[in-house]
Amino acid sequence: MLKGKHILVGISGGIAAYKIPFLIRLFRKSGAEVKVCATANALQFVTVVTLETLSGNKVYTDVFAPHNEHSTEHISLYDWADLMIVAPATANSIGKMANGIADDALTTTFLAMRKPVLIAPAMNSNMLAHPAVTKNIATLKSWQHVTVLDTGEGFLACGTMGSGRMAEPEDILRAADKLLEAQTFTGKRILITAGPTREAIDPVRYISNHSSGKMAYAIASEFLKRGGEVTIVSGPVADELKQKAKGCRIADVTSAGQMFDAATTFAANSDIIVLCAAVADFTPAQYSDIKLKRHDEMTLPLRPTQDIAAAIGRNKTTKQLLVGFALETNNETENAQQKLKSKNLDMIVLNSLRDDGAGFGVDTNKITIISGEGEQHYPLKSKQEVACDIVDFVEHKLYERPTIPEV
Repeated sequence: MLKGKHILVGISGGIAAYKIPFLIRLFRKSGAEVKVCATANALQFVTVVTLETLSGNKVYTDVFAPHNEHSTEHISLYDWADLMIVAPATANSIGKMANGIADDALTTTFLAMRKPVLIAPAMNSNMLAHPAVTKNIATLKSWQHVTVLDTGEGFLACGTMGSGRMAEPEDILRAADKLLEAQTFTGKRILITAGPTREAIDPVRYISNHSSGKMAYAIASEFLKRGGEVTIVSGPVADELKQKAKGCRIADVTSAGQMFDAATTFAANSDIIVLCAAVADFTPAQYSDIKLKRHDEMTLPLRPTQDIAAAIGRNKTTKQLLVGFALETNNETENAQQKLKSKNLDMIVLNSLRDDGAGFGVDTNKITIISGEGEQHYPLKSKQEVACDIVDFVEHKLYERPTIPEV
């Protein structure tokens, strides 16, 4: 799986840096191309000449170095790399990465990286056990595109025995190979709509629904794990969902109109479009600039919102895959099949509010996927497991169907 892959190795200033030349050789022998970015402290343990000789490429060590190939080297490295490895990752570099601090070649590159990142910590056991370090490692582990390897036990550079040894180069190579093995959506641009919309009545009130956005964000995380470049057009959802979607590009919107504009814009350059948001079908015909006062009776005229699925379906090319969602309360299959055809969808994910544990707000779902191939029924599962099923089905549709030439 490593043959032809682009591996970016980031080195911070720990004694375990002496093992990185061997790691670079392992990647090169496996057929991968390697580039290196290193902190100034890392170069106290391993030289630029060694790294450039083994990698066959210039080492990126200074954001403002005159010999950099690009003026924004950290961005060009993101474009080039399939996977970034940070090894050894010291307590200092882990703290910077976890808190968005970018003050050197390594951390600026990490902050720009939306592709998979593999981190191999290395430090004294007392440092590893410090609450600040454990918190920072937990933060990195919570991001979907980041994998943090466990440290080993043994003799440390400080002369003591304990945990904190960097994973061996062979273990890092195997972990990288495993991560890249599942990268079936590398190079694919995925658009996902998420959450509810809010249709303002006046400065205080709005029309909305019970969507939490959990299903859409679970799908986004699964695509991200498999190498996709994910954009989420998100209605109002909990901040904790967004924190778990690190690595995804998030475009925040509020109303159905704003979601229509953003989704149709991003869709034009997307390979896969998943319309998971619960978009309002109606919006107030008029907005009041002042708070409406209470009356015994009030009539609120509504007008239809723009149909996002229909608009994208009309403009969809044969190289794009369009996934819709249908939440129904009656005649579920018939309604979903009608939507599949009328919106020009490639597949539709159906769930029913009549199924216990499915629908809004809960952490489980029960779905049926309908496509031109028929119906696939799934039992009640966690939304993360459901996301795996949906992405598996998309993968099948994407790679198994015959290619239809553009007209």
